[in-house]
Amino acid sequence: MSRLASIAVLAALLSPATLAAQEVELPYWASISAEEARMRTGPADQYPIEWVYHRPGLPVKVVRFHQGWRLIEEPDGTRGWMFNSLLSRQRTAIVVGEGLAPMRSGPSSSASLRWNLEPGVVGDLGECDAGWCTLDVEGHRGFVEEARLWGAGEP
Repeated sequence: MSRLASIAVLAALLSPATLAAQEVELPYWASISAEEARMRTGPADQYPIEWVYHRPGLPVKVVRFHQGWRLIEEPDGTRGWMFNSLLSRQRTAIVVGEGLAPMRSGPSSSASLRWNLEPGVVGDLGECDAGWCTLDVEGHRGFVEEARLWGAGEP
């Protein structure tokens, strides 16, 4: 490798973005931020596209990184690589499990029912405490049991 190429590789490895990515504790929660996001089989553009997402806000778990790429996991366990600029650190959650998930006015199963959420509904995740999380689904806010939300709690 030429001296100039060696310097370029060293500069890339010591760039602020690369160093900051190495300081992030894995795994962590993220969400898809782009209108269209491609998941690939490997961490580069030359790898085949496995899935194309058209769902901004979908929560994902980042389990590894390689340069500007993130190995993500989705709720069903599917894993693949996505470029970092397609992701956000905005915490979101998706309703999982069987049947409707009640969204309540307070953090209790006895609090009044606001809405019933179907599995697959995605919302902005707020604070979680004592098994309940605040969730905002397009301006509809309330409390949902943490066990019904993928993207809540520790990744």
